[in-house]
Amino acid sequence: MKPWLDVEGLDVRFTLGEGGLLRRSQGTIHALSDIHFGLERGETMGLIGESGSGKSTLGRAILRLVRPTAGEVRLGGVNLSALSEREMRPYRQQMQMVFQDPFDSMNARMTVGQIIMEPLRLQGIGRTGERREKAAALLERMGLDRRAMHRYPGQYSGGQRQRIAIARALSTAPRLLVLDEPTSGLDVSMQARILNLLRDLQGEMALSYIFISHDLGAVAYLAQRIAVLYLGRIVEIAPTGTLIGAPAHPYTASLMDALPLMVRRGEAAHLPLPVGESPSPVHPPSGCAFHTRCPRAEPRCGMERPSLRSVSAGHQVACHFPLARMGNPPTPAGLPPYYAAGG
Repeated sequence: MKPWLDVEGLDVRFTLGEGGLLRRSQGTIHALSDIHFGLERGETMGLIGESGSGKSTLGRAILRLVRPTAGEVRLGGVNLSALSEREMRPYRQQMQMVFQDPFDSMNARMTVGQIIMEPLRLQGIGRTGERREKAAALLERMGLDRRAMHRYPGQYSGGQRQRIAIARALSTAPRLLVLDEPTSGLDVSMQARILNLLRDLQGEMALSYIFISHDLGAVAYLAQRIAVLYLGRIVEIAPTGTLIGAPAHPYTASLMDALPLMVRRGEAAHLPLPVGESPSPVHPPSGCAFHTRCPRAEPRCGMERPSLRSVSAGHQVACHFPLARMGNPPTPAGLPPYYAAGG
């Protein structure tokens, strides 16, 4: 049976601006290549990877904010990639995004109430009074006073603005939220509050999340499964506890070194760090994209691109020489210790 959200063979490429006497293209950015994964209702998929790995582009491509070059995104069996903008309109009500910087994604001249009601107005949902009441109720659920309806986003802190952004995203009663670094730039205690709010809302509203973050602790707390992206490709995907406790890809193992106060076991904890910088997405390496930095690379790695293959139940890795499994500690039940320490 196909998953509720099904991403198959997704490619996104951007052509660099034309220049020179002959007006030729300056190259093509391979933002995403051959992305495959599924998401069930009520599930959270975490997306991790270095800056430029394609996480945000993938989130936008799922919502059709970026047009895929190839592949399909299916929601409930409907191929969104094949829909016109008019046909896509009802599905935008079901899928919303929470951006990294809520202030940049809001019109500073609109009141908080207007910001939350705007998606309802654009979708033609409800009358003015009904929209106003729904916006006020969402603000209260976010822990903010109804008086915020008449104030402006610049009058609130970063954490409060993120709550307003979440309220706006929830106004159309979506089933899927793409959360793009929603706790970035917040202090530790506010990050913990936002993560707990998101977890509570998911239970109350049966939401599915795509959770994009550099913060591995936040991803481990919220996501049931994690996909690791490197240079526009998924190199590993696994249940959260498996990925943290027994990463199979050398790149994933290097990322785990950035996870504080977590017990990491096995070979992955002793790997050297990757060498050099990530290659250019305009000229990606042949074979495995990570082979130019991998401490375990063999000649085969530079000649043959590995495909995702199963190494255990629910655990796939794109590596010719995956790391041995050395353990599988359970997913953390509570907030990571450094959140708890921050209040």
